[in-house]
Amino acid sequence: MKLSRECRYALVGLTTLASKPPGAVVGAAALSEEAGLPPPFMAKILQQLAKRGILVSYRGSPRGYQLARPAQEITVREVLEAIDGDDLFQRCVFFSETCNADSPCALHDVWAPVMLQTVNTFSKMTLADIDAALP
Repeated sequence: MKLSRECRYALVGLTTLASKPPGAVVGAAALSEEAGLPPPFMAKILQQLAKRGILVSYRGSPRGYQLARPAQEITVREVLEAIDGDDLFQRCVFFSETCNADSPCALHDVWAPVMLQTVNTFSKMTLADIDAALP
């Protein structure tokens, strides 16, 4: 499991959106500026999150995005898998290309319990939890 830059951008953007009043619709450009993220990446990420039902996309007036559900109902795991794929937590952190359950690397059995704990933590942690922890 290796998290991409896009995962980080998605979490930062979503946390910024979660800090808004419920139901707020924010444009992609405004969101990327407030979050300090590059607009082209942000637009692509927001589209992916909308396709996965994490965001609702509005065209017309107002134009932009809003959380599809309350921040306390959107898990970090859901966000990470929306960006990096549903198999994210099945990939080896050491030898991603060659390690799997059928052909494990030398560290596979050592890493498996750590990965399980990581999955459990990200399955419980929500956008609201991240937002609450930020200054």
